Amino acid sequence: MPNSKPPRNLTPGLCQRLQDEMLQACQDVAARNGLVVEAKEISGVDLRWGFDLGFRVSIPLPDGSALDPERLRFEALAAAFGLSPADFGRQFSTGRDTFRITGIDPRRPKYPISAERIPDGQGYKFTAEQVALLLQKEVKDVTPKGR
Repeated sequence: MPNSKPPRNLTPGLCQRLQDEMLQACQDVAARNGLVVEAKEISGVDLRWGFDLGFRVSIPLPDGSALDPERLRFEALAAAFGLSPADFGRQFSTGRDTFRITGIDPRRPKYPISAERIPDGQGYKFTAEQVALLLQKEVKDVTPKGR
């Protein structure tokens, strides 16, 4: 192991490069065991001290991709909450922050939709009505004027 001096601060580029290298190493180990690995978003970033990485290891689906249980649950339950199964992973903005839909939890009847804030991966809960309205707002009207 090289004996290199640690950086004084982390940078977003360094964090991304480290995640890419670690993902490649994890993929090599998983492939030797017939598994697949996918990286989760970088979170808990403090450029002075550290950041959190996550990897999910799973048995591959027939097409070689990894199974995402949150996606499957969302797709199964979305219509019951007034959303489309294709809304999983979509982004929406509240005006101040941008979020990505990450799941649905029917055990939280008031705030069933899970989302993470894009810049830092912080998790938030929303009502289904809020999310449906914010997703509609994101769709731009591209019809020609005067028709």
